[in-house]
Amino acid sequence: MARPSTSRSATDLRSDSGSDEPGPRSSSAVLEVLVVFVLVFVVQALTALVGVMGTFFVLRPPLTAAPWTIVTSVYAHDGLGHLVSNGLALLVFGWPVARATTRARFHAFVAVTGATAGAAQIVLTRLLAAVPLAPVAPSPGVLGASGAVFALLGYLLASNRLSSGLGSLVDVPPWLSALVVVGLAVAVTVATASPGVALLAHFTGFLVGAVAGRARVLAVGSSRGSGSAGA
Repeated sequence: MARPSTSRSATDLRSDSGSDEPGPRSSSAVLEVLVVFVLVFVVQALTALVGVMGTFFVLRPPLTAAPWTIVTSVYAHDGLGHLVSNGLALLVFGWPVARATTRARFHAFVAVTGATAGAAQIVLTRLLAAVPLAPVAPSPGVLGASGAVFALLGYLLASNRLSSGLGSLVDVPPWLSALVVVGLAVAVTVATASPGVALLAHFTGFLVGAVAGRARVLAVGSSRGSGSAGA
């Protein structure tokens, strides 16, 4: 005798998992990144005891010397204050972005933009240091999620409903849009300037995030073009 089914359909169960659909459940990716921050911070402390923390978590020139640090450095932090500040910024800027995309895309965005920003800090400071009279010294090393956080901020500003609405009302030439994006990146970078801060990583992260926001690279299905990543 057949037993009556008490479970929902497979389609319903897949929707409830939240792993492949944007929405409230996909925002758990932010908490997952925070957990990774904390776990890496603990591992940093343990590896520091034997003097190998930099080998695993600090991105240094040349990039080919320890290529794994291009990614691991994104989740590492130089002290508890650094961890807390980046964690709070991730919550503020990452939460609305995560709700408009999938968990997998959010995690990929954080890793890729953070790695790109860190690599840019190393490469660009080295190039600028070779320019006569340039007040730039080669970066000895970089770690932290600031580049990814600035990318989330750039994405949020470029993909929200307000910017989309203005773009549809005013015919802005591409060169002017590019100039505005670069100007915003410079302004945000200067506003966060302080000793020991990887400014070029901040600039690169914001710029990459803003370009990605205009292209809606994280939009999924009905979210694409709706500007739902914005507040």
